[in-house]
Amino acid sequence: MAPSAIELPISPSIRDFVVQKKDTLPLPATARARLEKAGIDLSNGYPERPAKPLYLDDATEIRNVEREHIERGALADKSKSALLSAAKEVIHLTAHIGTEIVGLQLKDLTNQQRDELALLIAERSVVFFRDQDLSPQEQKKLGEYYGEVEVHPQVPHVPGVPGVTIIWPALQATERKADFRNPGGASRWHTDLVHEKHPAGITHLHNDTVPTIGGDTLWSSGYAAYSKLSPDFRKIIDGKKAIYFSAHTYLDRNDPTAGPKRIERIHPIVRVHPATGWKALFVNRQMTKSIVGLDKDESDVILNYLYHVYESNVDIQVRFKWTPRTSALWDNRITMHNASWDYEGTEPRHGTRVTTLAEKPYFDADAPTRRQALGLADD
Repeated sequence: MAPSAIELPISPSIRDFVVQKKDTLPLPATARARLEKAGIDLSNGYPERPAKPLYLDDATEIRNVEREHIERGALADKSKSALLSAAKEVIHLTAHIGTEIVGLQLKDLTNQQRDELALLIAERSVVFFRDQDLSPQEQKKLGEYYGEVEVHPQVPHVPGVPGVTIIWPALQATERKADFRNPGGASRWHTDLVHEKHPAGITHLHNDTVPTIGGDTLWSSGYAAYSKLSPDFRKIIDGKKAIYFSAHTYLDRNDPTAGPKRIERIHPIVRVHPATGWKALFVNRQMTKSIVGLDKDESDVILNYLYHVYESNVDIQVRFKWTPRTSALWDNRITMHNASWDYEGTEPRHGTRVTTLAEKPYFDADAPTRRQALGLADD
């Protein structure tokens, strides 16, 4: 019997794969209502899982090509008047990161407003919209406007809508046990998809179901983290590159007994955002391996200090309290994020996520910092 669509890998180039299990976890009522309203077929189970690649060489070749990325934020009117004038209220949540837009529906934005939203995200790092009437299909359509939507080779997605992945901590807990000392979900500082040749740009997470207490998400600014470094220390890391690796593992085709292997890519540890032209720190503790050209001890010292700066300075972070039907759109090129699991799975949390892949990371020595561009002290 030929395999069904949900038993196939995401690309026909994947030669060897494993059909994943079907899940039986009951959907939260609010999530089910949203999916049914959108016409999602739940009759074959939820979520849908692609057949995952078995070997590292197949996984590495996924999207392993140079391609053009059109940066929509770079095309926007710098005033962002079409977007901001249409909102009932624009709330900057902290001085350096995070803005909430009140009174707009993401599905109804014009292309001009979408471009201006991309620029606002590039400037403020993460932008929030509450009370969204948004289907997974509409969420994916917005992501496709910003570029190529990432279709993950392992992660579960909405049935019939590949590229709209599921963020459901209770489902993750069926695969990896979580408890107070070892929290579930994405409860560690990280940046998504750094192992891609063209890593993640804008990610859009829509949470249709959230706990009444807890479950906040935190973001930290890579622009501000870079400016926390002294000018002389910046010279040490400017132009340096690091090895980044995937969260998911695969086997070595030539030595399957060698244990799990990860996809690795090399990117600059300081990158420039193409819409703003500002420098940002681009490292994260979970998926940065080492700095190219340095001994391990040297690399570890520098990277651990950079992680510390990025993670521990609360003045460059925003902590967001979710409400049902809220969307967060952030730029992975200039942020890290961390989802609090303080509710410990006592209430359901469910959302859908769409990530657009961006340009190949680059460094420009002449680019300014955010603070320099805004006329703020930066020495």
